Amino acid sequence: MNRKINKTRKIKTEHSEAQTTNIGSISWISGPVVKVKGLKHVEMLEMLLVGNLTLPGEVIKVDKEELTVQVYEETGGICPGEPVTRCKYPLSVELGPGLIGTVFDGIQRPLEKLALASGAFLDRGRTLSSIDRDKKWNFKTLVKAGDKVKGGQKLAVCDETPSIKHHVLLHPDLNGVVESVLFEEEKTTVDTVLLTIKDKKNNIHEIRGFHRWPVKIGRPIYKRLAPATPLVTGERIIDTFFPLAKGGTAAIPGGFGTGKTMTQHSLAKWCDADIIVYIGCGERGNEMTQVLQDFPGLKDPRTGRSLMERTILIGNTSNMPVAAREASVYTGITLAEYYRDQGYDVAIMADSTSRWAEAMREISSRLEEMPAEGGFPAYLPARLSQFYERAGLVETINDDIGSVTIIGAVSPPGGDFSEPVTQQTKRFTRCFWGLDKDLAQQRHYPAISWLTSYSDYVDVLKDDWDSQFGPLWSKRRLQALNLLQEESKLSKIVKLVGEDALPAKSRLILFAAKLIRIAFLQQNAFDTTDCFSSPQKQARMLEVLMVWYDDAVKAFNHKVGLTKMVSMKVVSRLWRLKSEIANDDNESFDKLLKQISKEMSALEKGVKHK
Repeated sequence: MNRKINKTRKIKTEHSEAQTTNIGSISWISGPVVKVKGLKHVEMLEMLLVGNLTLPGEVIKVDKEELTVQVYEETGGICPGEPVTRCKYPLSVELGPGLIGTVFDGIQRPLEKLALASGAFLDRGRTLSSIDRDKKWNFKTLVKAGDKVKGGQKLAVCDETPSIKHHVLLHPDLNGVVESVLFEEEKTTVDTVLLTIKDKKNNIHEIRGFHRWPVKIGRPIYKRLAPATPLVTGERIIDTFFPLAKGGTAAIPGGFGTGKTMTQHSLAKWCDADIIVYIGCGERGNEMTQVLQDFPGLKDPRTGRSLMERTILIGNTSNMPVAAREASVYTGITLAEYYRDQGYDVAIMADSTSRWAEAMREISSRLEEMPAEGGFPAYLPARLSQFYERAGLVETINDDIGSVTIIGAVSPPGGDFSEPVTQQTKRFTRCFWGLDKDLAQQRHYPAISWLTSYSDYVDVLKDDWDSQFGPLWSKRRLQALNLLQEESKLSKIVKLVGEDALPAKSRLILFAAKLIRIAFLQQNAFDTTDCFSSPQKQARMLEVLMVWYDDAVKAFNHKVGLTKMVSMKVVSRLWRLKSEIANDDNESFDKLLKQISKEMSALEKGVKHK
């Protein structure tokens, strides 16, 4: 079958040792930006080794006589006149077994190995292989001599972790016929030649356990599919009110202390993605340290083993060179696309894209470019769109279905959602979980505001939820949201005249909305029962709360007093609903519904007898 594949232009991606055929020299330095003279025929985005320390850098501007390079390490101490060497390839990452469970920096250097080699303070210019060259994997080949193979095809498989099978993929730009299979099933390193392939020009290519790909170019796909499956997070305010689809995009904006990082940690642990890629882009060192300490100790709720067995961490703290922040975002999305191509659902937590934008602003100012709104470069929207558009549910070129879901945190100064990064992010994401400072100060977590948040996936996922929980689910969801919005309007009046001045029906609305806020939306990440709510439990909780409200409205119309209704025995159980009933305990929900009906009927009968 002939298929048109979404492929980008071919580009040299194979690393080799730094080539010295073309050597230039530094002519100008300003922070991470360096200008180089004496190099000819250099391409945009090509990697260079700058100075005597051979600091990695990337070409971002090409003039006739001069190159502008952004350097991914601290440039202090280097001087004009020092040599600059061409690498003749763009910034690329190694893709193969051993990525999961590893902590990388922004340009995919393994931080733990670097620390062992150079101590707590990493040596500048020191590089190590991203993938362990000594570790042996039990590869099992999936093709035989004489088979025709195409780019992206699965050639071999090994167990990367107890829960993840790693498929060795043929480089997307390579097609041909398998010439020979050297290892059918044997434990060996990623550097070992597993098989050879002859292309159309009769060139022989040796296939090892890994290949490389440039981070600025998205990996090719066959077709994009419409996201239609919910990414279950276990957070009730997200799954029920503002859901996210697998292959979708979401933004979590919020000021300092509103819980962006904590929310992303919770999503990383509980969401039903197969693999998590966590990018700490420009975050404070203490926060990133906490991530690196906490994640290895977290248990995967799926397997009961360490969460690191399906997690990749990329750490780039705020005191590291700003140029590496941009690289870390592209490195993370490229690793995610690689596992997507193997048929996995991958979720990326980018914390935060504001720091990435700030890095772009600093580099742009050093290049003396004309600033746009907020001092950010005019190409800020283009960079954000390039990042978020690499999310998606896709049919891969090897006929698998995989997805990349991007959840990006935004840190607007002072919590101002009108600032440029937040506004531009809203253009390219379909889910917006706005964090509210007032909710955070009230210790209401997750502090996602139901008044400012929205999700464009509600209509897409409605049929999926309705098919599981019945058509009343959508009606109850809207009813709950309307109650919360009505509470917001009434609260303004309460501040002026007090709650007692309101009519009884308005006070019933306020009480029902408070019940939804505390009993449903507020969630305790440290409570073993409440930390994760299954979709089934969320639907049953919403059903119980809305049935109580509907019955309360009927009882109110039958002249039952509000004080009696809020004093019902079952109401005290509703407050504790989230922490007392387990995810699979449907029987307890059925009993609650019967108890609500029984107590409401008793109240109405009491009024009639009077």
